[in-house]
Amino acid sequence: MTWHVPDDDLRAYGRGELAPPALWSADAHLSGCAPCREALAAVGDRGALDAGWERLDAELDAPRPGRLEGLLVRLGVAGHTARLLAATPVLRRSWLAAVAAVLVMSVAVAPADASAPTLFLALAPLLPLAGVALSYGPALDPTYEMAVVAPMHGFRLLMIRTVAVLVAGIGLNGLATLALPGYGMRALGWLLPALALTATGLALTPRLGALVAPSLVGGAWAGLLAVAAAVRDGGALAPFTGVGQAVCAGVAVAGAAVVFAARERFDTSPSFGFRSFSGSAL
Repeated sequence: MTWHVPDDDLRAYGRGELAPPALWSADAHLSGCAPCREALAAVGDRGALDAGWERLDAELDAPRPGRLEGLLVRLGVAGHTARLLAATPVLRRSWLAAVAAVLVMSVAVAPADASAPTLFLALAPLLPLAGVALSYGPALDPTYEMAVVAPMHGFRLLMIRTVAVLVAGIGLNGLATLALPGYGMRALGWLLPALALTATGLALTPRLGALVAPSLVGGAWAGLLAVAAAVRDGGALAPFTGVGQAVCAGVAVAGAAVVFAARERFDTSPSFGFRSFSGSAL
């Protein structure tokens, strides 16, 4: 090693007065140079030396942001919010690939239905709802323990994760819709039901929990489609008619209003899994 930390820099380092970038250079050099460490021990304060090593260890042990987290930060998203979004389980490639596979299969069988892509319209609203259900809880969320003890309202975390899920789910559904140009606006019939199901699931979450509520809503949707198919006399299923779309829009608005009105319950409801903390004002 042909270069060593100058004596003046060593003394400043030992007093805790060395400023970047010389500080960073000294930290890096001292990690691999025994003579400089011995010289520092002779001229420096032991407490300042320990503080320097602690600072270096903290920097080396700090987690590196992933690609998604880094992209969100570059787009202006706050660092803690970007980490919560990046840790959302349903934003992982395995989930997104599974959703894409379901949409591809439903689009592939769409031409068999002359009036409307019934299977696609039935499945597409369930995907955002399932994403919301799988975004929370100790079994699936890698940041669950951190979220429980963090000074953050459960409602805010819920909204952050829900927006992430909706953007991903509706985006994939939208791409699948582009593969059905022959059906025109009928291929967009999934959008309002998707918003209605998600809003209803969220509205029931404080009472039933983040997994049970969406599961019940999804089961109710499947039952509604079964009844609509049984009584259909040609044409589209009832939820995808003009009246059905209006009802879905009303349910979505009502569900969003209930979620907002019950926002405080997301911090106190044991079903949701979050507890209220004094000073949790973020």
